[in-house]
Amino acid sequence: MSEIRATPNLPQAINLNVHVRGKGFPILCLHGHPGSGQSLSVFTSHLSKRFQTFAPDLRGYGSSRVTAEFQMIDHLSDLEALLDRFGIEKCLVLGWSLGGILAMELALRCPERVTGLILVATAARPRGSHPPISLQDNIYTGIASILNRVQPGWGWNIEAFGKRSLYRYLIQQHTATAYQYLADDALSAYLQTSKAATQALSVALRSGYNRLEDLERIECPTLMLAGAADRHITADSSRETAQHLKNCDWKCYPNTAHLFPWEIPDQVLSDIDQWLTLNPEVVASAQNSSIEPPSTYEG
Repeated sequence: MSEIRATPNLPQAINLNVHVRGKGFPILCLHGHPGSGQSLSVFTSHLSKRFQTFAPDLRGYGSSRVTAEFQMIDHLSDLEALLDRFGIEKCLVLGWSLGGILAMELALRCPERVTGLILVATAARPRGSHPPISLQDNIYTGIASILNRVQPGWGWNIEAFGKRSLYRYLIQQHTATAYQYLADDALSAYLQTSKAATQALSVALRSGYNRLEDLERIECPTLMLAGAADRHITADSSRETAQHLKNCDWKCYPNTAHLFPWEIPDQVLSDIDQWLTLNPEVVASAQNSSIEPPSTYEG
């Protein structure tokens, strides 16, 4: 399909569980699949020192539990409701993978509310180069994940199982830091991702999701970051998206893959800081410098 479209009798917006940190200009941080708001701690821990970050568990992920089937359009309704719930008139949006797709969709749907975009390992016409997955891949990934949860960054586990598991397609630099993030943020998010969320994404991708022609409507400054060896959303498809955005800065990191923010966090955060310095308008607004969250949220 060319875009995320609404169909009759879809579920109403739900109150998403959201992790709120810091004070200052609001930054909405959107996770990928599988994932949760906690999966974005690499960004929120840093950005919340100067800004107020909002990292929701999208519908069907983390603690935003649902039982009914839904479609991708429902994520946008939920995000609009979240902005209204917190009284956010304008915000910068950071999205990783699926979160980047939703960030672009939100900018198309509510351009007056989005001051800028930080797009990580994503694309408006996502294409992958992931090889077929074998039974051995799944077995080694399960063993590597369990052992890494017990002893994060254990060198023997990385060499014996990590580098021979599906992690070899997600990361290129098998460092203790990357495996610490996998232990802290990845496994629990994977286990909490619902079948409904997986189905909603699969339906959209099988339909041929493609928003390239609409990107010219996005006027706000954008930073596009990609991993050169990304097999899930290739660097070429990310570059294609960057070329269709009017005001986009592009950076591709060598020897990294889809989870490159966990491989080279210091470099990625430094580049984001530099971009924010060069584009101060994306975090400047006449609205209140910080928002007091309502009583029902996860901080």
